Amino acid sequence: MNKTKTKAFSNLIGAVIFIFIGIGAYIATFSFKTVANTAVQPSKFPRIMIVGMLIFSVVLLVQSIVKLVGGMKEDDPLAEPAESLNPCNKSVLAALAVVALCILFVALFKVLGYVLSSFFVSLAIMYMIGKRKWLQMILVSLLVPLFMFIIFYKVLTVNIPMGPLTFIRSLLDLI
Repeated sequence: MNKTKTKAFSNLIGAVIFIFIGIGAYIATFSFKTVANTAVQPSKFPRIMIVGMLIFSVVLLVQSIVKLVGGMKEDDPLAEPAESLNPCNKSVLAALAVVALCILFVALFKVLGYVLSSFFVSLAIMYMIGKRKWLQMILVSLLVPLFMFIIFYKVLTVNIPMGPLTFIRSLLDLI
């Protein structure tokens, strides 16, 4: 068995890539502005998420090394051949579409604000993964970003761009 063509080896490569991305992202958080008189700084939440990603990446790395160095049985799911990154593959196209949607999210973030850009991206991703209950899709795509905005604005005291929905911030200030 050629171990470099297995899912275990692709997990190893993915873990190493995400460890480097995590380290780079963590270093980038040191350039975030600090807000005076605020207990929770803008860098806090990204750092927590990055540390989580690093922990899971290290766990995946260790698991992959154990599988590749130790004996991997033929019936082990990680011994199966890894999928190729052929751009004609449907799952690869879907992943590229999600990456494009994330880039679109960043591009529209300041113009549309957090809630609306999250709404459109969430709606598109749910459609891509096969959801077709429109009421549920619209409610989840709208209420989750709205709830997250309220948490960031009221609890964490972090100002997030709202675009045309700036009036929501004024309404929340009344509470």
